Amino acid sequence: MVNKRAQAISASWRNQHISVRVMRLWLGITWIYGGWYKAVDPGFLAKTGPTSFARELVGFQTSSPLGFVFKHMLERSTLFGVAVILIEFALGFATLLWVAPTLTAFAGFSMSVGLWLTATWHVKPYFLGSDTVYAVMWLSYLLVLIGNRRKVDVSLDRRGAIRVASLGAVAVLATLLGRVFQKRTTGSALTTSTPKTSSATPDGAIIKLADLPIGKNFEFALGTGEPVMLFRTKNGVFAYSEICTHQGCTVQYSASDKALICPCHGATFDAFNGAKVLAGPATTPLASVKVTIAGDWVVLA
Repeated sequence: MVNKRAQAISASWRNQHISVRVMRLWLGITWIYGGWYKAVDPGFLAKTGPTSFARELVGFQTSSPLGFVFKHMLERSTLFGVAVILIEFALGFATLLWVAPTLTAFAGFSMSVGLWLTATWHVKPYFLGSDTVYAVMWLSYLLVLIGNRRKVDVSLDRRGAIRVASLGAVAVLATLLGRVFQKRTTGSALTTSTPKTSSATPDGAIIKLADLPIGKNFEFALGTGEPVMLFRTKNGVFAYSEICTHQGCTVQYSASDKALICPCHGATFDAFNGAKVLAGPATTPLASVKVTIAGDWVVLA
C-alpha cells in the first residue's frame, strides 16, 4: 500500500508539465515554511508583541473590509493562531504529496484571498503585496487540475479520508516539533519584551528607567505570556494586566482617552485610577501587576 502511494505521488509529478511542477513545488514549500516560521516564533501565539497573532487581529478590525469577523476571533486568538499554523502545514504537505489536490488548491486560493483582504488589503500599489500573487498562483494551479472537466468532484473516498487524516497528524507533529525547536533556540519562557542584557541586569528587569520617560508607557509580557501595560508618571511606576476581566480579550491603551479599551466588547478602564471600569460590560478592574524602581531599572516587584 505504501509503495502504491509512493508510485502515485511520483506519477503525479511526472505527468505534470515542468511549469506546473515549479508552481506546485513553490506553493508547497512556501506554505510549509509559513507554518514552520510561525511555529518556532515565540511571539506568534502570545497576547502581545510585534509578531503576535492577537495583535494582528486587533489591527485587522480597523484595516480590513472583513473587520467585523475579527471582533469575535479575538476572544479565541490562540486557538485561531494554532489553526493557521496547522492549515499552512497541511496545505503545504498536501500539495507536495498529492493529497486531495483539487480541494487543497481551492483551500490555498481561499486562504490567499483571505490574507489579501486582511494583511495586505491596504498595500499600495497592489503588486507590492505577495498575497494577491499567491492567490493568482493557487487559482492557476486549481484551473490546471480542473482542466476541461465540466464538473469538479472534491468528495473523498475511504482512502482519501485516511490520507487527509494522516495529513492532519503530520501537521500536528510538525507544529509540535516547531514549538520544541523554539524552546531550544530561545531558551526560557519570555519574561519581558526587552532584549537580553548583561548579568548586571537585576532580576525581573523590564526596562531601563532612562528608556521610559515620565508620561510614557511600555508594553511587555510576563513569563506566562500574559500581556502587561506599564506606565510611568511623576509619582512613580505602575502596571496592569491587559487581559480584559469581561471575557479575556487583550485591551489596548488609548492615549487620547487615557484609558485601556477592550476591542471585543468595548469595556473601558481608567489607566490612571487603578484601572477601574469606566464603561461596561466588564464589572471588575484590570488586575494590577506589581512593579517598582530598582536603581536604573523598572523591575517586577
